[in-house]
Amino acid sequence: MSELKIYDTVIIGAGPAGMAAAIYAARAELSFCLIDRSYAPGGQVLSTYEVDNYPGLPGLSGGELSDAFKKHCDKLGCPFVTADITDIAPGYIAPNGFFNEIDLKTRGLDSMIDLVYMISTAEGDAYLTRTVIAATGASHKKAGIDGEEDLTGVGVSYCATCDGAFFRKKDVAVVGGGDVALEDAIFLSRLCKKVYLVHRRDQFRAAKSLVTKADAIENIEFVFDSVSKKILGNSNVEELLVKNIKTGDERALAVSGVFIAIGITPATGLFKDLVACDEGGYIIADESGKTSMPGIFAAGDIRKKPLRQIITAAADGANCITSVEGYLMK
Repeated sequence: MSELKIYDTVIIGAGPAGMAAAIYAARAELSFCLIDRSYAPGGQVLSTYEVDNYPGLPGLSGGELSDAFKKHCDKLGCPFVTADITDIAPGYIAPNGFFNEIDLKTRGLDSMIDLVYMISTAEGDAYLTRTVIAATGASHKKAGIDGEEDLTGVGVSYCATCDGAFFRKKDVAVVGGGDVALEDAIFLSRLCKKVYLVHRRDQFRAAKSLVTKADAIENIEFVFDSVSKKILGNSNVEELLVKNIKTGDERALAVSGVFIAIGITPATGLFKDLVACDEGGYIIADESGKTSMPGIFAAGDIRKKPLRQIITAAADGANCITSVEGYLMK
């Protein structure tokens, strides 16, 4: 074990946050590697049909933007590793050169001198590092509507703030009944001609203030007691078929876009027993990326924050490297 290289940092996740961190780590001349389970880096960006809000690069597809990130990383010689991580264990290197795991329940954080992390993979490899950057992102929950997968990126969206501008002066539908769904409907009402808000119950789960605000907006129509049966269209979304669960009546909503707003699941499985998370599973960390665990930093959609966009993910990655540098100098 004494011969195993100890990295300054290991970045986990090759989305915008992870690749931005890799670029900054390379420029800072840190020893590092970036590990992702996919051969194609990019994360959620890859499923985005068009990105029109990343400064200086309007109109690129998600794949094109991701490719630009990757080429920048390659130019700087950023080491990418494709592997499925199974465990992250905190510990220390004993005088005999062996890695000893720390029992977090019996040992206080203040006593963790020369803390390192052992990252194990399903491929049987192990990586030792002084710091870890969690950039594994989050995924939007799918509604399971017939036609949803086929039309994702060409009318079906999971981010109103990302894609709303593409539907200016058009009719759209929002599926969901929580705070995010109401917020999306309100946001879209400023851009779109008509917004249908489809919810399977007769009242929303969202905050009453949001419901009151949405109800007062003329171009928002509540479609209660209704489930989305099918999204129709050839090359783009054309209709959303909904069914009233009380009457059995079906209705085809003529829309150009369907926004699924039923929740987001952060990919925090590797970290949930190491760092503090909120009730939604997001890692609690400020803009510096510092978490409750020394040496672990969080960047991108995995972090608790009000806005999850490509640009905020990239900023998180950069901030985490600055924090890593400060941590390593202690």
